[in-house]
Amino acid sequence: MLLVKNKPAITQLQWMVWGFVFLVITLSLLAMDSFWQAITYALLNTAFYAAIVYGNILWLFPRLYQKGRVIGYVLAVILFLLAIGAARAFVTLYAYNLLFAKHPEPMSIKAIASMVIGGVMIFLLSFVLRIALAYFTLKQQSEEIIAQKTQAELNLLKSQVQPHFLFNTLNNIYYEAYLEAPRTASLIERLSNIMRYFVDESPKQMVSLGTEIQFLENYIELEKIRIRYDTDLTFNKDCDTTIDLPPMLLMTFVENIFKHGIDKSSSNNKIEITLMQQNHRLNFTTSNTLPHNPLSTSSTGFGVENLRKRLELLYGDDFDLQVQNKGDLYVAKLNIPLA
Repeated sequence: MLLVKNKPAITQLQWMVWGFVFLVITLSLLAMDSFWQAITYALLNTAFYAAIVYGNILWLFPRLYQKGRVIGYVLAVILFLLAIGAARAFVTLYAYNLLFAKHPEPMSIKAIASMVIGGVMIFLLSFVLRIALAYFTLKQQSEEIIAQKTQAELNLLKSQVQPHFLFNTLNNIYYEAYLEAPRTASLIERLSNIMRYFVDESPKQMVSLGTEIQFLENYIELEKIRIRYDTDLTFNKDCDTTIDLPPMLLMTFVENIFKHGIDKSSSNNKIEITLMQQNHRLNFTTSNTLPHNPLSTSSTGFGVENLRKRLELLYGDDFDLQVQNKGDLYVAKLNIPLA
């Protein structure tokens, strides 16, 4: 099994950077201060520098600037740097008076101003670290996606036993069955299309929405023959079928319906599937009645959690995945951006 072994790499890189910063500050202070005084000031300065950097790249920038609140971001940055500068000046002076000073020294406006100016320089450097972290994060995600794709392709290759032989055989059976049982022939054709999808389309990084819809429809028709009674099923589509998306993103919800949400001995099964394109995003919703003795939610959670992990690799946090029980209905919703 292929595994990405460098998941801690970004964290390790940050520890190395801050360790280097601490070392540089310590060496620069040793020329003026004693060893323990230099160590103390280096620890304090490194901690405040880290507070400035992560306060910006993890909180201020994503919560304000990236959401278009530029003026709020600028004001928040000014207040943040003033607060950090003042805190740094007071803490540093307190440590000096407590540990090293023979005679306590008072706080001065000049000391606070100096700390604020130093904080501004570190604030500007925080963008360099943010760019570096974004690069390594994207690189790591790319490696994980490639590893997962490679593993999926290997699994697919293991499961392929002369696929073209199987397709040709199914086509021959289809023509034989068409003369005697057209409905059976239609089901064979759908099965052949599903197998062809797994071989030809699923290994691709992107497929057309029309191809994905056809795959779902073929799967649904084959599942319906396993249900004793007719199922009240609607599949609403309001989207451009030529747009592309990663394969097999929509399958989990539909598969869960027939695996866990259908009472095969009941005549009251109801399924509603909706696929809608809106504002450059794709909304996919499934709703189905629950059987009288439904399986526990843990039995359906594995596939959904796998889907969530894949979505995180593909879209970061730019997606919405929800599953919930609403009385006698099970509803699943997926919202993803379109390229």
